[in-house]
Amino acid sequence: MKDKKAYNEAVEGDENFAAGGAEPAGEGDSCANVADESGAATDNLSAGETPQEEPADDAQAQAAEWQDKFLRLQAEFDNYRKRTLREKMELVQTGGRDVLLAMLPVRDDVQRAVTAMEKCDDLEALRAGVQLISQKFTEALRQKGVTEIEVLDKEFDAEEAEAVARFAAGEEKKGRVIDVVQTGYMLRDKVLRFAKVVVGE
Repeated sequence: MKDKKAYNEAVEGDENFAAGGAEPAGEGDSCANVADESGAATDNLSAGETPQEEPADDAQAQAAEWQDKFLRLQAEFDNYRKRTLREKMELVQTGGRDVLLAMLPVRDDVQRAVTAMEKCDDLEALRAGVQLISQKFTEALRQKGVTEIEVLDKEFDAEEAEAVARFAAGEEKKGRVIDVVQTGYMLRDKVLRFAKVVVGE
């Protein structure tokens, strides 16, 4: 009898469910839980959209900051390049000016010597004056770092001299410079002009 009553209650519950009545307690709870979880997930998703937008704004701000730094750095480098080029040009011009100023006194002495030769018959005085001019000119070059290359009676060195001729001068002079056709000069530690020499063989 109890089994029949339980069966009837189960059938009545199924009929109520089919007719749109109240859901069974177990199934209703599960559906409500699913709905709640779905709503919570939706809430979490909408709440998560804000952190995704914030990093995008930060990235744009950083990109703008780096672009500004890049433009400033590019402008500074361009100004540095122009300033350096201008300083180099001024240095070259100033260096040439210093050399010319050092040569002007020698030019004045030459002019005075030429004027003296027209009026003076004393050859010894003229010779002494020309020697003084030559010494003064050599000293002016020395002050600018220009020195004469001493090669006469030394072993021929292709790093300092250029052989323009060879001459039979015996075993003692073989491979040595026996005459200087054109004097060579050094500018500090670099060759300014190679000496042209005659080498013995």
